[in-house]
Amino acid sequence: MEKKPRAAGDGQGGGEASGSGGGGLVDILPEALLVEVVGRVGLEAACSAAASCRALRGAAGAALSSVASLDLSAFTPTNAIANRILAGNGRLRSLAINCSLLNDSAVAAIAKESLRELSLLKCSSFSPYLFVVIGERCTNLRSITLEMANLNGSEHFVICRKSIAHMFKGCDYLENLSLKFPLLAPGSVDFDSLVPVIPSTIKVLLLMPVANWQAKKLFPISPSAKTPFSDSLESLSLVLDIITDELVTFITRSLSNLLELCLEDNPGSEADLDNDLTNIGLQALGLCQNLTHLSLTRGKQGCSSTFRRVNDFGLLMLAEGCKQLQTIRLGGFSKVRDAGYAALLHSCKDLRKFEVSTASCLSDLTCLDLDEAATKITEVRLLSCGLLTSETAISLSSCTNLEVLDLSGCRSIADSGLSSISQLSKLTLLDLAGADITDAGLSALGNGSCPISSLCLRSCRRITNNGIASLLCGSGIINKTLVAFDIGNVPRISGRAVTLIAKNCERISSLCLRNCVLITDPCLETLGLDRHGSGKSTLRMLDLSYCTRLSRNFLRLFDPLVDPPLFRGLRWLGVGKNVLERRGGSLTVAEILERKPGLTICGSNCEMGCRNQCHPDVRTL
Repeated sequence: MEKKPRAAGDGQGGGEASGSGGGGLVDILPEALLVEVVGRVGLEAACSAAASCRALRGAAGAALSSVASLDLSAFTPTNAIANRILAGNGRLRSLAINCSLLNDSAVAAIAKESLRELSLLKCSSFSPYLFVVIGERCTNLRSITLEMANLNGSEHFVICRKSIAHMFKGCDYLENLSLKFPLLAPGSVDFDSLVPVIPSTIKVLLLMPVANWQAKKLFPISPSAKTPFSDSLESLSLVLDIITDELVTFITRSLSNLLELCLEDNPGSEADLDNDLTNIGLQALGLCQNLTHLSLTRGKQGCSSTFRRVNDFGLLMLAEGCKQLQTIRLGGFSKVRDAGYAALLHSCKDLRKFEVSTASCLSDLTCLDLDEAATKITEVRLLSCGLLTSETAISLSSCTNLEVLDLSGCRSIADSGLSSISQLSKLTLLDLAGADITDAGLSALGNGSCPISSLCLRSCRRITNNGIASLLCGSGIINKTLVAFDIGNVPRISGRAVTLIAKNCERISSLCLRNCVLITDPCLETLGLDRHGSGKSTLRMLDLSYCTRLSRNFLRLFDPLVDPPLFRGLRWLGVGKNVLERRGGSLTVAEILERKPGLTICGSNCEMGCRNQCHPDVRTL
């Protein structure tokens, strides 16, 4: 079906309303009632309604001016859009915004006196003026997150650091602080000069990245050298170059009221055995008997290094001391076996969330006979644990309150495990990436009782289009609950599976098709149509990276001027460098974005939404 461009003034679809504003009976309703209705349906639905009805346009503006919480992190607003949305709102208390396209022109709209929570993500073009204004206007802030994507040289950083320090002086009630510099190496951020001016009211602190030697200076053992917030801090998260016994000892002795601790490192190479985390560090953590949340991870970003000097004994001491733990997250403990992990599961009676990754010695015995833990635990993530089989999935089926189950990278999980999982009546997230499941396993899941909203089958290379049909057309409810679906890198998935998703998944919002080499243009046309009566496709994020059979002109499908319009609700599109490098297409990325300013197109092969990447979003080729 060839899509024909329509004139920009055509009133069809999601463009500007035609001259009459087509409101019908809506035009005669009281404005106060319209404002109430628009305020209840949410930001996106309000903007869509305003685009098609003049009567609702004023109501949408009035609703935006009184909304108390806004999350604009899922797309990249321009200065004009940010000012349009935020201007005139004097009641806004919580704001999260993607700042990759924003500069100082948006500062006045962002820095509101009413704000209590502020998250500025992917900041790349602000000057130090931003922090000065926040310190002067947002004096009632309780929580602030700053993610700096680009500092433009060391001189700019020095000025920026001084401005951040000035901002702290104006925020006397700050309790939650996150400072992220994801593109810099540990040790390159001078946190030493910032920490002394952080308000003493801070209870939650995240710093990224921090060198080990810096962290030891920030949390000294000596009472005379303590930081102003040492006695008030309850939650600490650090992204480091390396975690050591000495650092853990410094933290546990310096922060007496610590309830949550998250330490993550990435040494880049195998750590020195004499300068690493050992059982001694785990013993020191065992002295923090009030800890409720603990995360110790190593090995992200392709690092092969592990905690080689920690074994079962270290985890046994941790389990004996920290019996109040409700959340446990461990990654890179290559020498710990089933006895150590099982000790945590059985000793921590209030455990709700349990995650272990890259544990080469963890087997099915860890989850055998969960006893009391089975009734309380709601989240289990066992990632890239090569010894696990379907027996673990069968054991976990006794956890009747389980809501999240992530077994990604566990390649021996087979259909028998899926049959057991399918009876978990509260399961909303299931990740089976790389599992050895077939269409028969998907049939069991499609006939089960799980209200799954997020399902990942990436790299499950034995499933076919028939399996997707069994999953979505079975007697279960998954076709009514599924919101996020990942079937990337499955070689036999073709347009038939995409058509099944479009026709049966009435709530689908996020779909990953990366490296599905049989995907072509016609099935995308079906996917982009409104099939459920909402006036637009429910799809918000779509990943087409490495879909090499798409034509040179596939971008035309995302042009809002085609008739009928497709993908009207789309906010993020992943196309990958291989697609962007093609030439000869009828439309460029720049033209699509000019016509559809609410859309982000990523050509960096990021995972869905670029949420784990901090780079300027694609705007032009």
